[in-house]
Amino acid sequence: MRIVTVGIIVLIILLFFPSIGQAKPEISGQNAILMEQSTGRVLFEKNAHDPESIASITKIMTAIIAIESGKMQEKAKTSRKAIYTEGSSIYLEQGEKMTINDLVYGLMLRSGNDAAVAISEHIGGSEEGFVYLMNEKAKWLGMNHTHFDNPHGLDSDSHYSSAYDMAILMSYAMKNKTFRKITGAQSYLSENRTYSWQNKNKLLTQYYDYCTGGKTGYTKKTGRTLVSSAEKDGMSLIAVTLDAPDDWRDHIQMFEWGFTNYDMEKIAEEKSISFKLNESSKVMSGYMQDDIAYPLTDKEKAKVTNQLYIVKDASEITSERIGKNVFYLDGKEIAETDVLRNEQKLEQRKTIFESFISLLQQVVGVGVKW
Repeated sequence: MRIVTVGIIVLIILLFFPSIGQAKPEISGQNAILMEQSTGRVLFEKNAHDPESIASITKIMTAIIAIESGKMQEKAKTSRKAIYTEGSSIYLEQGEKMTINDLVYGLMLRSGNDAAVAISEHIGGSEEGFVYLMNEKAKWLGMNHTHFDNPHGLDSDSHYSSAYDMAILMSYAMKNKTFRKITGAQSYLSENRTYSWQNKNKLLTQYYDYCTGGKTGYTKKTGRTLVSSAEKDGMSLIAVTLDAPDDWRDHIQMFEWGFTNYDMEKIAEEKSISFKLNESSKVMSGYMQDDIAYPLTDKEKAKVTNQLYIVKDASEITSERIGKNVFYLDGKEIAETDVLRNEQKLEQRKTIFESFISLLQQVVGVGVKW
């Protein structure tokens, strides 16, 4: 009878106080963040902007620079410096030639420090030259609490980043098709090897079905670091933990909390709109050019507002952009979309259609009339 009574009490609590069952994650990491990938909205954070040692999650930057270099099919020759780099390795031999593509797989799946140096020397001309590219890329991405000393992440007093900066980097990298393919691979067989490399990211290979990629890291000084990505119900999340002894659990807990409490809500759609510049002016038409989805809780969905801003002389100017539609949550701007002249939007479509008809005429060899 007592057990039944306790069960009823728990049920009542969950029904009338659901927030208790949706408490924010308790994270073992000293630093953590959960970010929605497409918008950059931070859903959860813990000391997210503090600069810390990051270990091998550094290699996300090394990988994306290598991919964007356009040299993935070139072969890099392994130097003596590369093979004697301490720490995790894919066991390159001095003088061995391996494609950058294979090296990036070895970098991301097996965390090869020798692969990191071989990549950096080939693409940057030297390890120092490549590190310069890493820091320039970090500045360009707005990673304001980041500085790289090397391409692999071995400890250095001036090699650091923050959970927030690493989430920015991973969000950017995941937009690249090749990067997504590599980080999401459970294994890979290099043309230079007779055995496959298995991915060290156990979230991807064992623990979490929704995981789409990531990178592990560890040194004795830094502790365990982890960046991971997951996708469920049309929402993509990025999680980062630094110095987290229970990082697999941390990431699963953050992902599940995020997927439970947030939905990607469409707040704007591509469509024609009508408006007046003032009470006495005639009705004008425009075109909102973007579909916008934003991660929102159930309570937040009703709080999103928008404001349409149109330039004063919209009826006279000839430019395509005549204004913008800005969206707010609790008074804070969260997104915006341009408002275009409806006529120009239609003209663009007409031009595309006419180009298609012209191409069809060339292929078929006869005139096409509509």
